[in-house]
Amino acid sequence: MSKQVVIFSPGLWRLEREVAALSGLAPVRGGRWRPVPAGATVAGWGHKPTAAHARAVAAKRKLAYLAVEDGWLRSVRPGPDEPPSSLVLDRSGIYYDAHAPSDLETMLETAGELAAADRANAEAALDLLRRQRLSKYNDAPPDDDTLDRELSAGSAPLVLVADQTFGDASISGGLADAGSFARMVAAAVAENPGARIVVKLHPDVTSGRKRGYLDRVALPPGCTVLSRRVNPWALLERVDKVYTVSSQLGFEALMAGRHVECFGMPFYAGWGLTDDRLTCARRTNRVDLAQLVHAACFGYCRYLDAWRRQETDFFTAAEQLDFLRQRYLGNSRPVTGYRITAWKRRTVRAFLDGPRPVGFTRSLDRAIAHVRARNGAVAAWGTTARRIADRVHGAGLELVTVEDGFLRSVGLGASFTPAFSYVFDASGIYYDPARPSDLEHILQSTRFDGPVIERARALIETLIGQGLTKYNPAAAAAALQPPHGRDIVLVPGQVADDEAVRLGGADLYDAEPMDQGGANLALLKRARARHPGAFVIFRPHPDVAAGLRAGHVPERLARQSADHIDDGPSILDTLQLADRVETLTSLAGFEALIRGTPVTVHGQPFYSGWGLTEDLAPPARRRRKLGIEELVAGVLILYPRYLDPVTRRACPVEVAVERLADMRRQGPRLSDRLRHGAGHLVARSRHLFVSRK
Repeated sequence: MSKQVVIFSPGLWRLEREVAALSGLAPVRGGRWRPVPAGATVAGWGHKPTAAHARAVAAKRKLAYLAVEDGWLRSVRPGPDEPPSSLVLDRSGIYYDAHAPSDLETMLETAGELAAADRANAEAALDLLRRQRLSKYNDAPPDDDTLDRELSAGSAPLVLVADQTFGDASISGGLADAGSFARMVAAAVAENPGARIVVKLHPDVTSGRKRGYLDRVALPPGCTVLSRRVNPWALLERVDKVYTVSSQLGFEALMAGRHVECFGMPFYAGWGLTDDRLTCARRTNRVDLAQLVHAACFGYCRYLDAWRRQETDFFTAAEQLDFLRQRYLGNSRPVTGYRITAWKRRTVRAFLDGPRPVGFTRSLDRAIAHVRARNGAVAAWGTTARRIADRVHGAGLELVTVEDGFLRSVGLGASFTPAFSYVFDASGIYYDPARPSDLEHILQSTRFDGPVIERARALIETLIGQGLTKYNPAAAAAALQPPHGRDIVLVPGQVADDEAVRLGGADLYDAEPMDQGGANLALLKRARARHPGAFVIFRPHPDVAAGLRAGHVPERLARQSADHIDDGPSILDTLQLADRVETLTSLAGFEALIRGTPVTVHGQPFYSGWGLTEDLAPPARRRRKLGIEELVAGVLILYPRYLDPVTRRACPVEVAVERLADMRRQGPRLSDRLRHGAGHLVARSRHLFVSRK
């Protein structure tokens, strides 16, 4: 038998990697003039009309047909643009077509008493779904207090009627038709005198993508149409009874402990759990809710890792979907970016992906007007944000400062390499010690519990083991051979006119002329004075060494205080040799702390003042003592946001670290391609700007 699966549908072909991962078959693109391999399996979207050709080919060639459909946990938003978190692959039918058996129906018809472990899994899944309020689509807030006012009915019971999208295959497949919806509404009214009837429209109808059966008809008195997006669990906990034709909402209503009336024959009907207006002679077994959940969620549905797109388990997929929902809904407030450079806009838009689109403008007046009209916030890069802060705050508006995160990329930011992480700080910014930032608030007040400490500990091990830092160059350096018997002191240079140096550099920022290295030269002199007998290594900042930023210390001046000038590709090659780091505000100090190297701080960086560094200018506000795991948890897990460069989706730090390691192992090819794409965008935007002038 062939190990290939033929896919005709362009939409399903976009998921060929997922189909391969779940089916164990090698996808082959099908076409009218392409031969179908002998013994291959043919795949299509369930029993929908779009799969008619694939099913006809399978029948004519006497080949197996694999029906593929979205699973119960699909995505945050409806629509084909977001990849599914779960799929079903059915070899005998499809769950929503009651005309013939499906794999799921067979599982339920033959189901016996669940083993203890299987029942425990089903009950744990029920608890997770109820607690996290996950559904097929998840773009509505889990909690919705406005529903109480919207559905207020005094002491009258609430009855929910579920509409569906017009012509959906689950209607005819559920042995129903348009008349079923009219009969359902009439029955809901007649069977519940004095109740308030709430008609819930389908999310695709709410979004305007499709039409429904009940959105354009005259409903009986006492019916209320709920036309906005709402979390199904928030709605179900407020109603007493649910009427449905074949909607997944009926399945969720059962899991929420509600009485369900079915006017079609969905997969969850006919097993003794619902009040059924139709019958299916094949369904003779009786199951309890745990058996239904175990068959549907563990035996039938298959799950995909949100970023790696390989098969995973129910619980992992659910937690990942909850993470993506939190990131999406966390961006509910509209944002207008002010003077954010063209090549960064696509990345900023991806980081802020949410219910409201992100806008960009080069006019501060326009930005303020947009934000005021939309009750939003102005977002600007660090130095720009400081320049406009008084005006934005004076207008009573929120200002969000945007900066690169601490695990940035493979390659330099100054050479247009897109970032894996950004910070969006609504209080200040981490490198300005003059005022509190969101990071400082996290470090001052968060109760770091066991799970986040374990994540931080594992993250530290990964960073050390993989040798990852902020920029992660791919090349390796020749090993330095320092002299024996002398302490090795590493002095990392910085961009001399950078805001982190100007704001957090204490008295060193203007201690030396900028054309002689500015604060870099001043720090180097101090380090030598503090360690006269040490072997001092000075490492210029990568952007400075590349000639892209200010802060170059002439070699003749550097040699007066430094024994060695390190120009290797990665600071970690030198950091592992150092007995101590002397720094102003460099991120290298934080990277040294992670690796257990003592750090003396001459300025006031974000990682000083927490009891982990020797502070020569201690920040007055920071009085809490932290362990290294707590510092890492705040700095790398809770404060920044991460974007997976492969899927372009929000991701946790662990995925970003995995991508950084993979890309560095691949060498410069992928990072160069990303950078060149950004450079092309910059060049094009400059051309457009000039041409418009």
